Amino acid sequence: MSTVRLTMAQALVRYLCSQFIDIDGQREPLFAGVFGIFGHGNVTCLAEALAAVQDRLPTWRGQNEQAMALAAIAFAKAKRRRQIMIATSSIGPGALNMVTAAGTAHANRLPVLLLAGDTFANRVPDPVLQQIEHFGDPTVTVNDAFKAVTRYWDRITQPGQIISSLPQAIAIMLDPADCGPAFLSLCQDTQEVAFDYPEVFFAPKVWTIPRPRPDRGQLAAAAALMQTARKPLIIAGGGVRYSGAQSAVAKFAAERGVPVVETIAGKGGLTHTDPVHCGPIGVVGSTSANALAAQADVVLAIGTRLQDFTTGSWTAFSHEARFIAINAARFDAHKHRALPVVGDALETLAELDAALGGWRADPGHLRHAQALFSQWNVLLDEHQAPTNAPRPTYAQVVHTVNQAAAPNDTLVAAAGGIPGEVAKGWRVKDPHTFDLEFGFSCMGYELSAGWGHAMASQDGGTPIVMVGDGSYLMMNSDIYSTVLTGHKMIVVVCDNGGFAVINRLQAFKGGSGFNNLLKDCRIAEPGHPLHVDFARHAEAMGASARHCDSLADLEEGLRWAKSNDRTTVLSIATDAYSWVPGDADWDVGVPQISERASVNEARAAHEAIRAKQRIGV
Repeated sequence: MSTVRLTMAQALVRYLCSQFIDIDGQREPLFAGVFGIFGHGNVTCLAEALAAVQDRLPTWRGQNEQAMALAAIAFAKAKRRRQIMIATSSIGPGALNMVTAAGTAHANRLPVLLLAGDTFANRVPDPVLQQIEHFGDPTVTVNDAFKAVTRYWDRITQPGQIISSLPQAIAIMLDPADCGPAFLSLCQDTQEVAFDYPEVFFAPKVWTIPRPRPDRGQLAAAAALMQTARKPLIIAGGGVRYSGAQSAVAKFAAERGVPVVETIAGKGGLTHTDPVHCGPIGVVGSTSANALAAQADVVLAIGTRLQDFTTGSWTAFSHEARFIAINAARFDAHKHRALPVVGDALETLAELDAALGGWRADPGHLRHAQALFSQWNVLLDEHQAPTNAPRPTYAQVVHTVNQAAAPNDTLVAAAGGIPGEVAKGWRVKDPHTFDLEFGFSCMGYELSAGWGHAMASQDGGTPIVMVGDGSYLMMNSDIYSTVLTGHKMIVVVCDNGGFAVINRLQAFKGGSGFNNLLKDCRIAEPGHPLHVDFARHAEAMGASARHCDSLADLEEGLRWAKSNDRTTVLSIATDAYSWVPGDADWDVGVPQISERASVNEARAAHEAIRAKQRIGV
């Protein structure tokens, strides 16, 4: 057997460069690049190996380990899980900074390869810089924290271990059922060790993403149940988009007369004007979708994990409704008494369609759904129309940005009040131009994700990031990253003076304003919080920026941003108390007893919500 002598780090990098993926008949590199911040745990060996392959595997310098891993996640989402980015850090705090991003990838079923330095396998110099020592277990390092938030975890203590570990990590990241982050902990002294690797290990490999077919028995049962439906409903989740099944879902729904509603992850699979599209469902959903959910007798849930924001904490459906869950992941397909159909969304839907024969729902059902959606659009128009109020609402800002966006521009948002407003109010013009990270609701995702989307863009579209002042202050350094690397995005900062949507929840459940809006926090001058000049802050990082005093200013600012050659940040003050209605109920903890009458009243109302819940077993 022919061998080649390389250090473990060199072998790891060479292997990654030899991996390809078939995308629509074209061979593309599986790993599109590396986000890296180097420290003593990865700079002398891994960085040395990466520097030698810049023509094949480019390395991009991040500003924060969490941020660069979030950018990698957004890249994977933009590529619909068909290409992967790598993020590497040193040991200790650098590695731990990536744990939040790993959780984001895990919750959203998105692939990213995380490579973190670790302590010495031989333990001779222990304790090394940034090492955390566990007195009763010397094998534990901070990298063990990733076990809870990754799909694949391994610590490389011997150079030959990557021969078996790397293929397994990739297989999991590309598996539609197990997809998520993979983590390799690279001991510093192991990275340097030379080893005789089999040359065949580095032979180019072209990966394909499997499309598992459903069990015949499950499929027959699903078809039989669908044929009993009088008021069927399709819930399209993120799995529809990753499977490339959006056109198939639209065709199936149109021919069978079944309305389609979307989860947060699924939004963007269909355009807003598709004849079967009836809006977003759930806690940040539309009146149309939630009304259809309440009326549905059979629900076909495709590619969704049925998160509480989709189900209204299981208050959105009748107790008699039956669920059919098409999902590549067995775990998700078996949730909440659903009839499971385990398989790829595209292939399973085709086989279900064939099994249904001539069945079609009553044509009046889809017409009824379309009428509800028309009413929802009228409601949206009312809330998005300009007024003479001193500050515009989120809804008005969302509409203004939506109107200015080109069909191929991608909207990026995450935590805070903006998710509800864009889920409801952003009217998708082209498929796959909407990224709302709400599986983990990760504050700080937005700006880093904009960088990832800008890297992934191939059709000339520009990422448009909508972010609240709270998330902006939490993580904003990738504004500088995009300027440094030449990846343009447009950022709209909605400044409503704090964490306004949590203040809304606090008040709705009987609490008083406390520690959410800046005016309700412990500050040096009560009632007069310091104003952050977001435009000047962004300018200091090299971006073009301006503050907008009105919706008209914002319209002009967006035209200006479109004409710029670099990242542009627009800030605008927004109302902290106005929200578009349409929400389903949401189960959160409310005190059983309180000295506040408003809390006791909220508790009574919340008990009524819980009385509506289906039992999810």
